[in-house]
Amino acid sequence: MGTYILMTSMTPEISADLKRRAAIGKEWKKKVDKLCPDVKWLAHYALLGPYDFMDIYEAEGDETAAKVSLISRANGALKAESWPAIEWKHFIRFTKEIGI
Repeated sequence: MGTYILMTSMTPEISADLKRRAAIGKEWKKKVDKLCPDVKWLAHYALLGPYDFMDIYEAEGDETAAKVSLISRANGALKAESWPAIEWKHFIRFTKEIGI
């Protein structure tokens, strides 16, 4: 299982309607859980910046992460990006393996 960070920005219309945003979020979560059952959610944060939300999750691979982003885009996200996250100790091991 890989770790991924999902950064999401909602459309201005959805961002302005907090009640609607909550309902859309619940529906989105149901769809992701149904279509990507291997996803394990680790954290969910609301942000005050260029992104509205940050989710941290584990998934089997990049295809599942892409599905999570696509489901987000299809359900009110203006922008949804899934980034692979590498644990620091593994990153250090990689750098040693390639000699940097």
